[in-house]
Amino acid sequence: MFHLVTGLTALYVIWSYVRLLSWPRRPKSLLSLVVLLVAEHHLITRTFFGTMASPELPFIVIALLGCAFGALIILACMLLVRDIVGVLWYLGSRFRSQAWVASPTLLYGMGVVALTLAAVGVWNAVRVPAVKTVELHVPKLAQEFDGFTVVQLTDLHASRLLQRPWMQAVVDKTNALNPDLTVLTGDMIDGSPAARANDVPPLGDLQATYGVYAIPGNHEYYVDYVDWLPVFDELGLRLLFNEHVVIEKNNQRLILAGITDATAASFGQLVPDVQAALQGVDKADPVLLLSHRPTEAKTSAAAGADIQLSGHTHGGQMLGLHWLVKRANDGYVSGLYQVDDMQLYVSNGAGLWNGFPLRLGRPSEITQFILRASPAH
Repeated sequence: MFHLVTGLTALYVIWSYVRLLSWPRRPKSLLSLVVLLVAEHHLITRTFFGTMASPELPFIVIALLGCAFGALIILACMLLVRDIVGVLWYLGSRFRSQAWVASPTLLYGMGVVALTLAAVGVWNAVRVPAVKTVELHVPKLAQEFDGFTVVQLTDLHASRLLQRPWMQAVVDKTNALNPDLTVLTGDMIDGSPAARANDVPPLGDLQATYGVYAIPGNHEYYVDYVDWLPVFDELGLRLLFNEHVVIEKNNQRLILAGITDATAASFGQLVPDVQAALQGVDKADPVLLLSHRPTEAKTSAAAGADIQLSGHTHGGQMLGLHWLVKRANDGYVSGLYQVDDMQLYVSNGAGLWNGFPLRLGRPSEITQFILRASPAH
């Protein structure tokens, strides 16, 4: 379905844009071919250069393909707006000429804008994310945990696009915050353990007073999930599979729980189960739940979680596109939400999938949470 949609998008751009250029037939035919190849580059790379999740191509090739594909999508969106306005103008002006729709100034201008925005989007996607600090007031939290810091890393997507230097920079920036707890909420890698052998070692440098914990995201299952488990263990990442651990400070407790991802069902692995993750937890103890997807937030709230940290959405990646991502994720896309008695935070993520490496208006982030106890507690 994905390749069908991208193919139809290419045909729309060829018909609504390339066809209208005042170029000779041969250059227009060549440009049309390029548009089709860019639209279907995911199919080509997965067939000859790795997988859909992890094309094993040089950084510059992936970045250029991402820029070209992003420009294609942005241009298609602009053309759609132009065509809708054109139809309304045509009807409103009593069927007068619509020559402006194919004016060279408009066509070249749209092309330049699309390429420029795509280039900026790729740059935003590959730069090291800034730290975003969020205070969370937790009614059940004991005073002993007031000021407790949790750093969330999500959607790192280690790949040929986001390689070891980038990973090391993210880890160094995280450690500089001196967190009490560091959590990774899925989609840490793209590619097999052999393909990412040089890129993931920085994760072993993560440090936090009360430990470093993680959960799997959907991409972990796409790429040799079982083979990755011992690698994560060697890196010192304690994965939580529908289970919880107790963090104690001065005889007070904070429950950290984590669940697997729904994609597990397609690979015969353990499916997410919030009830199992919180089995035996005292209702008086505050619960911090890690869930890659935000979609089951109401279930988490009903099960007794006080905070849920999620990722998966990448914040929508682009303004406008975030509305579609929001609809696909039960209305959650970026930032803090109140879900019944639970606070849900959906991080924009530190990285993203290399098949669409653009960010425009939805910046990446390393998220630092400062937990605050109720003064009356």
